[in-house]
Amino acid sequence: MLLSGRSQAQPRASCSGRAHSQRRPQPFRPVQRSQRGVVVRAQDDEPALGKSIDAAGAGKSFTSPGWLTQLNMLWGGKGNLPVANAQPDDIKELLGGALFKALYKWMQESGPVYLLPTGPVSSFLVISDPAAAKHVLRSTDNPQRNIYNKGLVAEVSQFLFGTGFAISGGDAWKARRRAVGPSLHRAYLEVMLDRVFGASSLFAADKLRVAARSGTPVNMEALFSQLTLDIIGKAVFNYDFNSLTSDSPLIQAVYTALKETEQRATDLLPVWKVPGLGWLIPRQRKALEAVELIRQTTNDLIRKCKEMVDEEEIRAASAAAESGQDYMNASDPSVLRFLIAAREEVDSTQLRDDLLSMLVAGHETTGSALTWTLYLLVQNPDKMAKAVAEVDAVMGSRLAPSMADYGQLRYVMRCVNESMRLYPHPPVLLRRALVEDELPGGYKDNGAEGGIGTAC
Repeated sequence: MLLSGRSQAQPRASCSGRAHSQRRPQPFRPVQRSQRGVVVRAQDDEPALGKSIDAAGAGKSFTSPGWLTQLNMLWGGKGNLPVANAQPDDIKELLGGALFKALYKWMQESGPVYLLPTGPVSSFLVISDPAAAKHVLRSTDNPQRNIYNKGLVAEVSQFLFGTGFAISGGDAWKARRRAVGPSLHRAYLEVMLDRVFGASSLFAADKLRVAARSGTPVNMEALFSQLTLDIIGKAVFNYDFNSLTSDSPLIQAVYTALKETEQRATDLLPVWKVPGLGWLIPRQRKALEAVELIRQTTNDLIRKCKEMVDEEEIRAASAAAESGQDYMNASDPSVLRFLIAAREEVDSTQLRDDLLSMLVAGHETTGSALTWTLYLLVQNPDKMAKAVAEVDAVMGSRLAPSMADYGQLRYVMRCVNESMRLYPHPPVLLRRALVEDELPGGYKDNGAEGGIGTAC
């Protein structure tokens, strides 16, 4: 987890997830507990740090060189916290790799909590200690402990997600979750499994069989991303992306927007913060045009769905809610149709932002989890054989699972959960400290005048 700070508003924390390293994570070293803690102070400036990873896992990253570490330490003490000091080889690896590799290496060298200077008076506090990370996450957007918020994550993603619950916090997040949550009831999930998941998965499996017969390599990360986009597109909007069979402008727009959020997190000069300047820079202009296409398509889908929902359907949805029953339109069981029929009292813009949160963030995280699960199973043939045997025993000759099957696929679910523990997505969570805070874990930081930031 990465934490940063800012006066009257914002330290941040980050946690490592999706690993683009060939090394397999090892258990964290034991941490000596004591009554002392790390003091996190709010800071006045905005450190620039993050990651940029393209679809294939390559990209560019930035971290502090040794001279910046020394300058930072001259400005204010580091207490008893170890400090990451990037060597030339580290910078070389970062420029062609991923931030996680460097964070993981420094964690092995320095322990689960260390400082990462990002400027003369600013630092991130990188946290891999479970107790400290739990403290930060439970104190984020918490009315009882208003200590942290999502900070940079919300800033770099707002151009895409607007006010959607993917980047909102506090009462706004709770309200949006309460509104959308009822649409994901059991009857909805059963229909989606039968009509959407099964059909899309079988189509993807057919593509793999063809590739296997011809000996053609398959980029599984790309295939899983296409598969999850098709499934979530139908589940949320009742819209066919057909990304498994085509390469439409809308699909490219989604990936362009996602890549822009990653690049904004690492921009040393955040020109995207200057109103109107984005349209003058080719990369920014391309991203803004992509978001415009995504939003226009989404707005059209919302408008058409509203035109199809009549008063009779609205009364049926209202009656179901009053009687405590789940409502679903048989011909269009999408989340969008449910929310419109249920007369969700938000404007079309808020509805669009919420649904885009489900679509864009949901398909990427799910695709990543599937990719890493398959990768780990391939590395462990005995575990792969055990998972396949369980699927065969539960499903028999059936090609697609039912809702009842999931409760019996216990070993498969343990494999998925373990892959997300080792390689969570996203690999880094950012939080910003709003006020001074003390972290558990037996560490002591004297704190610089500019304050420090934190990362997990």
